[in-house]
Amino acid sequence: MTEPILPPLKPIPMKDRVSVLFVEKGNLDVLDGAFVIVDKTGVRTHIPVGGVACLMLEPGTRVSHAAVTLASRVGCLLVWIGDGGVRLYATGQPGGARADRLLHQAKLALDDDARLKVVRKMYAMRFKEEPPERRSVEQLRGIEGVRVRKMYDLLAKQYKVEWKARNYDHAEWGSGDVPNRCLSSATACLYGISEAAILAAGYAPAVGFIHTGKPQSFVYDIADIFKFETVVPVAFRVASKKGCNPERDVRIACRDAFRQSKILQRIIPTIEQVLAAGGLEVPKPPEESVVPAIPNKEGIGDAGHRG
Repeated sequence: MTEPILPPLKPIPMKDRVSVLFVEKGNLDVLDGAFVIVDKTGVRTHIPVGGVACLMLEPGTRVSHAAVTLASRVGCLLVWIGDGGVRLYATGQPGGARADRLLHQAKLALDDDARLKVVRKMYAMRFKEEPPERRSVEQLRGIEGVRVRKMYDLLAKQYKVEWKARNYDHAEWGSGDVPNRCLSSATACLYGISEAAILAAGYAPAVGFIHTGKPQSFVYDIADIFKFETVVPVAFRVASKKGCNPERDVRIACRDAFRQSKILQRIIPTIEQVLAAGGLEVPKPPEESVVPAIPNKEGIGDAGHRG
């Protein structure tokens, strides 16, 4: 048997990747061993998929089976989105949830005391102060909502943007005003990289603590911790310039903000810190459980990546 010419692919850790790339009007494929997008004239543009956390696929994009397979193998999340990046139709899974971490997350969410501790930690990390004592999750959510509205008002005054309220219609993208459209585009970028990090670390996006009942509940929980230090100021700054294509300007500005804040280095450690506040140990496998017949190979990727 001949030895393989190339070594097996190993995922790059999330902290070392480019945050997000948007792809539109082209065919994603693997040609001559390279991950490329081919436009209607046949021009190939290479994408370093193994070094990207998340690819946002806009209307007009087609994806081959080989491209999806390679993206999954190297741990790049594929997200199928709508115009402006605000409607999420489907996502791929860049690795695979780890049973121990997923069970730990679920155990924390189902324990009322542990869940409250996790929510309080999220509040403290988001607002840089301890939340009031003896408050329920619902009460903390109400306090959070008041503070968020005030922060929107303050940023609007700082950047001299006319601001009414956070109000938009998913079904009618063009009906929202420029500040709301900028905010929606900015948060979509943050949600993409947050979900990529959550999946890479082996957790479930749907098992949230503050947000519940949505496929991305935990994504919203984690993204909210970083939202006002990264994408929200960017959205208001772009909205104040009144550009001809504010959504595109927001995406570029968010990518720069992600790089400057080194957010991909911080998301997974933040998840671990938040869940550790619950005070419960990671469940151990039952003694009667059967170990894998073929052990997983050790890789250099994050904990949830498939070998």
